[in-house]
Amino acid sequence: MSGDRPVLPPSLAAARQIVEGLVADGVTDVVLSPGSRSAALAYALAAADAAGRLTLHVRIDERTAAFLALGLSRGSAITEGPDRLRPVAVVTTSGTAAANLHPAVLEAHHTGVPLVLVTADRPHELRGTGANQTTDQVGLYGRAVRHTVDVPAPDGRPGEARDLRSVLVRALAAARGTRSRYPGPVHLNVAFREPLAPPAELAALLSAGPGEVPGETRADALRTFVGEVSDVVGPYPLDPGPATVLVAGDGAGDDARRLAEARGWPLLAEASSGAAAGTHAVAAHRLVLGVLGGRVERVVVMGRPTLSRPVQQLLAREDVEVLVVAPGAAPWPDAARAADVVLPGVPAGWWTEHAGDRAWLDAWRGAGEAARKVVAASAAAPGPTTALAVAAAVAEASGPGDVLVVGSSNPVRDLDLVADWGASPLVLANRGLAGIDGTVSTATGVAHVAARSGRRTRALVGDLTFLHDAGGLLRGPLEPAADLQVVVVNDDGGSIFATLEYGALAEQEPSTSRAFERVFATPHGADLAALCAGYGVRHRLLTDVEGLREALAGRPRGVEVLEVRVGRGARRTEGSRLAADVRDAVLRAVPPELLPGGAAPSEGA
Repeated sequence: MSGDRPVLPPSLAAARQIVEGLVADGVTDVVLSPGSRSAALAYALAAADAAGRLTLHVRIDERTAAFLALGLSRGSAITEGPDRLRPVAVVTTSGTAAANLHPAVLEAHHTGVPLVLVTADRPHELRGTGANQTTDQVGLYGRAVRHTVDVPAPDGRPGEARDLRSVLVRALAAARGTRSRYPGPVHLNVAFREPLAPPAELAALLSAGPGEVPGETRADALRTFVGEVSDVVGPYPLDPGPATVLVAGDGAGDDARRLAEARGWPLLAEASSGAAAGTHAVAAHRLVLGVLGGRVERVVVMGRPTLSRPVQQLLAREDVEVLVVAPGAAPWPDAARAADVVLPGVPAGWWTEHAGDRAWLDAWRGAGEAARKVVAASAAAPGPTTALAVAAAVAEASGPGDVLVVGSSNPVRDLDLVADWGASPLVLANRGLAGIDGTVSTATGVAHVAARSGRRTRALVGDLTFLHDAGGLLRGPLEPAADLQVVVVNDDGGSIFATLEYGALAEQEPSTSRAFERVFATPHGADLAALCAGYGVRHRLLTDVEGLREALAGRPRGVEVLEVRVGRGARRTEGSRLAADVRDAVLRAVPPELLPGGAAPSEGA
């Protein structure tokens, strides 16, 4: 109870979300076998059936239930066509009940029938404890399912409904084979904690429509449109009205730049996107977002954005429409679980030249130019050499004929801030999992291939990234040599953590600073020159940016390591100051009528 208003327990609220999600995504038939752990789903299915939102079929035997679901789906060919079978869900309790679905799962696997297997399970804390009717249900059907998810027990946390929506969208797309053209069964193993039955005061409300139960938050309707891969990407009408930006993440390619310029959209392109150039690219966009982001109404996403928290916050906003363009069968990028539309390619009509909102574009371009000047001034400021200055020198020395491999953590983020290319080099980064491992070896492999077309290759990495893959410097005397210049920004540790909440805590609570230094910053004191000598690799220690620029001007012969030592003690402070300076510059550059309400320069600006 919450005051005088009853609240639906998390298990029942989540079960209703799951059922509503299935209905919203076109599921018309569900087969249920009775059981205790699946009780919350049973109540939700009974209510949906009573309201005429789906047809519920109840069978005592789970094996029979699964084959009934198989038949319902195969029978949909009569109305939908043989290539568009309708997914049918089958719901069971935990234990052997889930195992009894397996024969029908195998049949569905080999015949391409889209079944949605929803197996209830004990919560994680009861698994492996000898709890009744509890076994390992995760991965129970092996390779016979197209997609499997172990959904943790709902607890009513904020955002839970949105996450369930995202799970269902991906599962139904996999079942239909929308992106893979390989339909078949999918498995949702959903844990539930007690209570599994409604309190007495809510029992009469179980026939209420979604959102009508007091205290229940309904998931948004499943509005995601996933285009048919088998078709040429057809027309998808695009209202020109909403204030739109294009976010180009890793691997987006030049199509992102071309589309932004065709539509008149500001382009927020990550350094490794392949689109971070041209007339519409907004410099230092993650800092500009802090000022203009509040005006954005729609985002078109291409590639996989991973670098910026401001971008992820933008994509998670409930008042922003998110359209994702994601070719292929891989999972579409939607870390915020908020995509409204997923398309398998850019619709042909979008390529038509469109003037767009010129004032909107000019505001972003003006903001980007103001930000670019602030970042450039910071990188060129007198005093000790900074990591930002090193990244700026590397970016300046890298032209469209070059290849630049950039390490994760701060180097790729620094490059993202300073990149200012009319035509960019080929920028590559291991952003699949954004790890620091294997970067030297990756760059070496890239250099071998680039040399065949006469392209120069260099890498920009941090000291921990370099040390993590120091073995990548080893080459046997009978192996072909690569021409590679490796720029190492050596701040004796992991300065990325200073920019995150761990660094903030260390600042606010000095008593934690020693622990921060040991377990996050991890200073090493390694002698990179001696290490390189041991591998027979040339090493140069550069003390200033001018020396670095001079070293970058030539073409590498073999592997050469350029070490630039920088401090990291002020990394967090410098980052905060830069963000504040960019904010003030953008506020001065953008007409007041184009600023979100409440935006104002800092005091004294």
